[in-house]
Order: sequence, then structure tokens, then C-alpha cells
Amino acid sequence: MEIDTKTAAERLEKQISFLLEIDKLKTILRRTYLLHADRSENTAEHSWHLALTAMILSEYANEPIDVAHVIKMVLIHDIVEIDAGDTYLYDSAGALDKAERERAAADRLFGLLPPDQETEFRALWAEFESRQTIESRFASALDRFIPQLHNYHTQGRS
Repeated sequence: MEIDTKTAAERLEKQISFLLEIDKLKTILRRTYLLHADRSENTAEHSWHLALTAMILSEYANEPIDVAHVIKMVLIHDIVEIDAGDTYLYDSAGALDKAERERAAADRLFGLLPPDQETEFRALWAEFESRQTIESRFASALDRFIPQLHNYHTQGRS
């Protein structure tokens, strides 16, 4: 079998471009404070913590869930914050155009990937946003739980 090196190189180039772009997630600050440091967490830290929380607390889902699918979903869903920013839960003004900002961000960011991965990542992001599957509802519940847990253990700091 002959390998099309041009196609493989183009694919890898797109994947590397995406990986470099998502490094910006580390610069998006949230309103949640870290438990053991005097600073806000960034979105990359939140995503990592959320993925581990899904692994650890999966036994508490109301129905059996595909934990690997939940982990993929929670690692993908906040990538749009690179362009759209983090909209605080109680920011009613920011909520007005949040969906539009995030959709545009998804178009740009996932569009950096090869078509098959763009389709997969967009589907994971859309599933999380729709909250129509047991996995997306579980992921969403955890996404709301972690900031509350942090806020409680920082004596309501945020």
C-alpha cells in the first residue's frame, strides 16, 4: 500500500496548527479561584479537572454512561472560549450572544482540523450544548458542580 505523503503531511500540519491554537486555553481566566493558590483558574485547568471529575464520579450518574465519551466531551466543550471568552454563569448580558459567539468560535477552531476530526469535535461540542444525552447531561451537571465546589472551599470567594 502506497502512502500519500502529501496528504499525510497536510493532515499533520492541520493537527499541529490546532494543537498550537488550543494552547491559548491556558490564557482564558475563569471566575473560579484555585483551592491552593491565590489566583483564578484558567479554562485548560478547568477542563482537566472536569475530565478527572467525570472519571471519579461516574458511578453517581443516574444511568449507565460511556465515561470515555464524557471525557472527550468535557475536554472539547470549552475550547470555544479561546475566541468567545468564558461567560460567567450569572452574566445575563453575556448570555444574550453567548451561543452566537461560541458557534463562530467552533466554526473557526474546529475548522483548523482535518475534516473527519472537525466533524467529530463539532459533534461532541454540539452534544454537550444540547444536553439531550445522558452523557451530556452528566457532563453539564459536573461542569456546574465544580465551580460550586471551589466556591464553597474558598469560603465564597468568587
